Parts: sequence; C-alpha cells; structure tokens
Amino acid sequence: MDGKILERQAMAKVSAEIQARGKSLVFTNGCFDILHAGHVSYLIKAKSLGDYLVLGLNSDSSVSGIKGPERPLVPENQRALVLAALECIDYIVFFDEPTPLELIEAVKPHVLVKGADYEEKDIVGADFVKQNNGTVERIEFTHNISTTDIINKILAAYKK
Repeated sequence: MDGKILERQAMAKVSAEIQARGKSLVFTNGCFDILHAGHVSYLIKAKSLGDYLVLGLNSDSSVSGIKGPERPLVPENQRALVLAALECIDYIVFFDEPTPLELIEAVKPHVLVKGADYEEKDIVGADFVKQNNGTVERIEFTHNISTTDIINKILAAYKK
C-alpha cells in the first residue's frame, strides 16, 4: 500500500509519466465513508476502463461540507488505508475542495467515471476531460446498498 496515497503534485507527475508510456488513466472520486460492496463493485468497474485507477478522496472537511457536520464517520486516513488495500485502486489523492475539478485538471485522466445517477452534463470535470480527448463514463450502482442505508440499519438495531 505504500506509494498508493499521494499528494496532488506527486500524482500530477506520476500521471504525466503514465501517459508518456502510452497507458490510460481512469479517475473517479467520492467520500467512501463506510466502504461497502456497492463501492467495491463500482471501483472494480471503473478500473476495467483503463490501465490505472486514480481515486480522488474527499478529505474530512470536504465530506462534512457535503454530508453535514456528523460526517464522515470514518476519518480520512482510515478511509484511505482501507481503500488502498483494494487491488483495483492504483492511487489515492485527497482533495479539500467541494468538487474534484482542480484535482482532475492536475491528473488529466483519459477516462472520468461517476455513478449513473449523474447526468453527464452535471459531472464535474466532464468538459475538461472531453476537451482533452478523454471520455466520460457513467457506471450503474449496485441497488439496495448505500452508506445511508447501513447507518440507518445500525441505528435501528442499536436504538434501545
């Protein structure tokens, strides 16, 4: 797992090296708070779209800004460690901003991946990737699996 979690500038350099070798780079992003089978299935599908998968991981402050002050449940370093153990992920880079646009611009992926619940016009970075001869792919989620559902099930089971 050493070497999988990089700072943005280091990832930009690695990205340029990968592309210079003629290999393709896939990028996706998310919070991944309480990793579950739906996440893993999504990440495996994303990896199948190219040679290397880069995961933009929302920092704790970014997750809180999106999901509210009670989240994340799992701190960023722990989320990154669990994700880095997945064979399908080649690199992980944190981002603090509300969106991953600056990170996407630094990585310059060939393929940008998001869930099929997003319309392509609403995917942050889609225009940038397409302007640089890349593609945007939308992956169907595994139904009936979500972090929110898991949280609610835990709350219901332990509410006394």
